[in-house]
Amino acid sequence: MGNPLGTEKISKLVVKIALPAMLAQFVSVLYSIVDRMYVANIPVIGDQALAGVGICGPIVTLISTLAFLVCFGASPLMGISLGEGNQKRAEKIVFNSFVLLLFFSLVSIVAIFPLAKPILYFFGATDDIFPYAESYFRVYVSGTFFALLSLGLNQFIICQGFAKVGMASVLIGAGFNIILDPIFIFLFSMGVEGAAYATIISQFASMVFVLIFLTSKYTRVKIIFTKLDFKLILRILLMGLSPFIILSLDNVMIISINSTIKKWGGDLASSYITANTILQSFMLIVTMPLSGISSGTQGILSYNYGSRDIARVKRAQKYLFLMCIVYTTIMFVAARLFGGAFVSIFTQNEEIYRISKEAIKISTLAIIPLALQYEIIDGFTAMGLVKIALPLSIFRKFIYFASIFILPVFYGIESIFYAEPISDVLGPLLSVTIYVCIINRVLRKRQNSLKVQNI
Repeated sequence: MGNPLGTEKISKLVVKIALPAMLAQFVSVLYSIVDRMYVANIPVIGDQALAGVGICGPIVTLISTLAFLVCFGASPLMGISLGEGNQKRAEKIVFNSFVLLLFFSLVSIVAIFPLAKPILYFFGATDDIFPYAESYFRVYVSGTFFALLSLGLNQFIICQGFAKVGMASVLIGAGFNIILDPIFIFLFSMGVEGAAYATIISQFASMVFVLIFLTSKYTRVKIIFTKLDFKLILRILLMGLSPFIILSLDNVMIISINSTIKKWGGDLASSYITANTILQSFMLIVTMPLSGISSGTQGILSYNYGSRDIARVKRAQKYLFLMCIVYTTIMFVAARLFGGAFVSIFTQNEEIYRISKEAIKISTLAIIPLALQYEIIDGFTAMGLVKIALPLSIFRKFIYFASIFILPVFYGIESIFYAEPISDVLGPLLSVTIYVCIINRVLRKRQNSLKVQNI
């Protein structure tokens, strides 16, 4: 019986994989939002503690992008190998990726843990926020091993077509997090440290589940111990460089916003940093499920690109574009109808409420075209076309960075939130233009190429 990635009806297959992948990413947002919701409601210190966790958010996510460097580099290679019928190479890719994740986990802890104080101050912490940021940061970094393995290995499950299993691993982690947060934060009076401990225990639970599945008889590609292939490792890292840079820059942008706010915000700096934390929590609801659709379905594109079934690649992307647009349209409407209700979960401070509500409204102005950007970038990456995906993504990041640093100089700190819609218009505009011009030529070239020899 053939692999469903290459035989099942495309419309059914896309929905079958995209929906669980999207829901998995939506649930994973709860890791962040639930932490922040409980932290924000700690008596007396809630707003400052929330700002501290907000400072940590992009930094710890930046650490987690090491997992994506590996899995988003390796999973398309695995999918292409399966499409070419090369099971042995697919297994070699998974094992070498597993070793890479172990290595990055160790390096992260050793390199980052001693530098907590200068890192947090450099990326926007103020004196009143720092104690809370440091408490959260030190605990979270100590659990980096669990975070990288659970995130990195789960992508191999999804890209084999087991989207529901991938979703289950996220649900397990989120379930533990929701249960443990109030226990550690309030019952044990651990404050922001409690939120961090709840998170790393949840990630440990997800990691155990993922490892059990990838070593079981139910998976198509297992973690099988074999020799290291440094040439293959280099190929994985080169392939993963594009999504790694993309995700890293996303977090650097958030850090840059906090630093800019600290510089130009004056007496309102802490309020704006707290508001930005609330805004980024909402934007996670937009971008992570959107990424679930576009990156979670990479296995479909990789497999059929590998097997040279170009018609299936085109049909799959057609449905994926549609799903991404529908989702961002829903979120565009939700931002206007429920933005204030979302903010009220985190704060009762009138000033922070006003800033946060307006920030959500402004930042979501152009999220509908952002849908096209995500699928184009992840689609090219799934086909191993990093040289195309990376420049398109970096262009959008460049526009965002430029807007962050230029807008407050001329229009005041309140203008900083317009950086998002400006980049969400200009970035997709270039990406769509390039995609329309080259996609048919790229696919024809693949269809006419000679089959790669087994390795």
